[in-house]
Amino acid sequence: MMKTISVAPMMDCTDRHERYFLSLISENLHLYSEMIVSNAIIRGDRDKILSFKKVKNPTILQLGGSNPSELAEACKISEQYGYDEINLNLGCPSKKVQKNKFGACLMKEPDLVADCVNAMVNSTKLPISIKTRIGYNDIENFEFLKNFITTLKKAGTKKFIIHARRAILTKLSPKQNLSIPPLKYDFVYRLKEEFKNDEIIINGGINNTTQIKDHLTKVDGVMIGRAIYHSPYFLADIEKEIYQNENIPSRNEVMEKLIPYIQEETKKGIQLNHIMRHTVGLFHGQNGSKQWKQYLSKNMCIRDADIQKVNHIMDQIKNNNHTTSLER
Repeated sequence: MMKTISVAPMMDCTDRHERYFLSLISENLHLYSEMIVSNAIIRGDRDKILSFKKVKNPTILQLGGSNPSELAEACKISEQYGYDEINLNLGCPSKKVQKNKFGACLMKEPDLVADCVNAMVNSTKLPISIKTRIGYNDIENFEFLKNFITTLKKAGTKKFIIHARRAILTKLSPKQNLSIPPLKYDFVYRLKEEFKNDEIIINGGINNTTQIKDHLTKVDGVMIGRAIYHSPYFLADIEKEIYQNENIPSRNEVMEKLIPYIQEETKKGIQLNHIMRHTVGLFHGQNGSKQWKQYLSKNMCIRDADIQKVNHIMDQIKNNNHTTSLER
């Protein structure tokens, strides 16, 4: 089984523009969409919600929902848009998501989740995966997790992405749920030992290639969220150290490759800030990164930004006194 690195589904982050941007840095990264509610696909503007520019990278759609028939219909519709896999969100702890009976609260109802997974599996030729936590509230024991995964495996899925923290559904905010519940990586390692023929991917608190290499000796893949979003060129280290790929574009080259996409999208009426906001962290840790962020904030992460400002910042980068630092 090939080892994989994925960007985690993140609300308001991993939209189609972010995924295309990341694909310019890493050709091996698996790209997960932000969660899309099944009902929105059925009743909303499908092209607007689901369309994206195809890239070499595998692209996975994450769905939110708890109605088996709606999830099945959403899968049928989504299959037509070129996704490589569909993932069910069983890990989000937000109160809004709970109110609509999505996400981590569904860990309380494994039989319902199994019905959802089974309906999804039978509705599409695409593989169905799930993303979940190791437990919820006061439930944090390996037997619960093992039984939960066993139930979903019987329903037809063979790929499990595990955020190695429990979800605190009542007392913590979504942001707090990303750091306060302690990480229990050993739960995920044990899960792989129990489910040797299934794909087990670990998620939570991973922010360097040393961690990635260690995890990959024990599980099938690693999923990373905030570390990639806030510093996207971290993917260059992953390409070099994990995939032994030396053919990686510089930061400047990434921006140059992004410009045709920007031109294409803005002609369709997409506001420039919807794309450029994802590039804020591109020069993170480099000389000139502060100026980059300030320029974006002032000129391009606003509603009336235009392509001329992108060309201007590219000229600034090329002629910057810190060009050597920025191009690494």
